[in-house]
Amino acid sequence: MKRAVCLLSGGMDSTTLAYVAKDMGYDIIALHFTYGQRTEEKERACARNVAGMLDAQEFVEISLEHFKKIGASSLTDEKIPVEAYVGEEEKVPGTYVPFRNANLLAIATSLAEARHAEAIFIGVQTGDYPGYPDCRPEFIEAFQRAVDLGTAADPRITLMTPFVRMSKVEIVRTGLSLGVPYEKTWSCYQKNDRACGVCSSCHYRREAFRALGMEDPIDYER
Repeated sequence: MKRAVCLLSGGMDSTTLAYVAKDMGYDIIALHFTYGQRTEEKERACARNVAGMLDAQEFVEISLEHFKKIGASSLTDEKIPVEAYVGEEEKVPGTYVPFRNANLLAIATSLAEARHAEAIFIGVQTGDYPGYPDCRPEFIEAFQRAVDLGTAADPRITLMTPFVRMSKVEIVRTGLSLGVPYEKTWSCYQKNDRACGVCSSCHYRREAFRALGMEDPIDYER
């Protein structure tokens, strides 16, 4: 069997991607990160649940406490409010965690090399998040070169980002075809019990379901 490290946050995109990896015939090593984010508790519970449903070989949880110390993101600094969605903007959003995906991918690469995994699946997506520089295809391509140069991996490790140019609607449509349990996922940036309904992540998630003529199966405050 092929083996893949899947970055599993417990959110909609990463859960759908893990189901895609499973459908492609990969045995899954679920990799979950905590870094002091506001919804850490809820994300962990959702990720563990999904990993169990996918019969993951391992659930590896790694703490990146340095992001809390670095700050400069509304996800890790309680003094910075999470912005409500007000429409498309060109600037880098306050929820951006500086160079987060590079940190995540570096650790995922170490794990993949140690477990002789052939692939790393990460749910980066530029369609609805144009302000995140570490979600761009060019960044993934550059990091792939770093993986190729910086590892002794056998087999070669390939970064898998099938969602990078897809919209949220396309991602949800894919997940529904695979039976993804979206009621067991979490996307809200600031609440652990009922999703806030106003942050950008809640907005894009709800709009994706609405575009498909469906209601999101999780509860919202607003």
